[in-house]
Amino acid sequence: MPAALSYNAAMAMATGLKLKLGHKLKLAPQLRQAIALLQLNRVELREHIEQALETNPLLELEPETPEADAPADTERTEETDRSAETIDFNRDDYRWNDLPEGFSEVADAPDYDRFISDPGDDSLYQHLLWQVNLAGFSDTDEAIARAIVYALDEDGFLYDDIKALRASLAPEYLVTTAEVAAVLERVQHFEPVGVAARSLQECLCIQLRALPTGTPGRGLAEHLIEHQLEALRSGDPTVIRKNSGFSQAEIDQAMAVIRRLDPRPGLRFSRDDQDYIVPDAWIHPDGEGWRVTLNRGQEPTLKINRAYSELIKSTAGKDRDYLREQLQQAQWLISSLELRNHTLRSVVHAIVQHQAGFLEYGDVAMQPLLQKEIAELVEVHESTVSRATTGKYIHTPRGTLELKHFFSVAIATRDGGEVSATAVRAQLEQLIRAEDPDHPLSDQALVEALADKGLLLARRTVAKYREQLGIGNSSRRRRMVP
Repeated sequence: MPAALSYNAAMAMATGLKLKLGHKLKLAPQLRQAIALLQLNRVELREHIEQALETNPLLELEPETPEADAPADTERTEETDRSAETIDFNRDDYRWNDLPEGFSEVADAPDYDRFISDPGDDSLYQHLLWQVNLAGFSDTDEAIARAIVYALDEDGFLYDDIKALRASLAPEYLVTTAEVAAVLERVQHFEPVGVAARSLQECLCIQLRALPTGTPGRGLAEHLIEHQLEALRSGDPTVIRKNSGFSQAEIDQAMAVIRRLDPRPGLRFSRDDQDYIVPDAWIHPDGEGWRVTLNRGQEPTLKINRAYSELIKSTAGKDRDYLREQLQQAQWLISSLELRNHTLRSVVHAIVQHQAGFLEYGDVAMQPLLQKEIAELVEVHESTVSRATTGKYIHTPRGTLELKHFFSVAIATRDGGEVSATAVRAQLEQLIRAEDPDHPLSDQALVEALADKGLLLARRTVAKYREQLGIGNSSRRRRMVP
């Protein structure tokens, strides 16, 4: 009996209620709004402000000033605090360092080693190389895949045969025809499907075979492409029916499938439709240093509508509650915009101080820099720097660049110092531009040339930087010589 009582007592204790105290951070609405505004680019921010003006009667635009988008070398006045005096702006509600660990939408910091200011970042080549990196190739197969990608024309077709691809890989990689063919088949099923085909017929058949097995008309469509391609080009259904022997209904079904195919899969990545970039800030010389000026020319300036704010005193009930809520939302928005501008200016100023050499001499003088270092200088959370630099551009004497361009990982030198990956890429590009066109430098020769400069890099790293610059290997460069 005592044993039974002891067991029951133990069970009662095990199933009893327990109190546990703990701390859990809850983000204030003001901080959430400030975070959302910080990560918006200029177009998104303007749309957000215009929407707020349409939905909140307590908000209105301040009269426009004659100052607009002045060029970077024009004297500009510093921005002032545009928030209304009646706004209770408590900066304790906007402390960036209150962000909990892991709050950033991106768990890990971006690999800034892969960011380069190159208009071809979204090209067909970059899109395919991104897939090559994720494909899980062996070192040899990855080299074959990259050679295939760089041998494509703008429509996505492969203009080199397998023998030429093998020759371009030698002597670093001695591969067989079967190895190249196997990798080629995998690349042809990358997105866009049908890329790296050697003919229109092969391109269309690859896309057809990627369709579900039960797709109506798929089999006949493949038959027509393989045996009646010239008739298909004519577009005459009578000729197709006469040559194929199938009924008009079957041919119509197959033609519907064929019309869904893309005869030039790489063309969608053409960059003929360039977008214009409006900088978020200007950087220009100011005596012995550099001056940072935010571009607020296209940003609507908000203030509280006095007429509606005065109505709060003379209303009651639901009308009063509604006006109070809208007033609070308007105050939060104005304060959050000011905080956004203050944070962006601070981040840009810290970056400019660190990369003054780049502004003076170009990429060869770029210093190693990580967003963590800027976060420490500005005294904000690291994810805040990430939001402040994503999709933001600044106009500099070196052109209009994304803020991400100023971040670069460090590479150790022979004497124990450090140099940025951007500076290494610049030196690599200089070596290639200065080479003998009839005898271009191999990646190993480039490794040795950089070693003479005190830079110790692996051949694979040199190949990666060369590809990021959009420069082909030595075999391809030799073929480009007239």
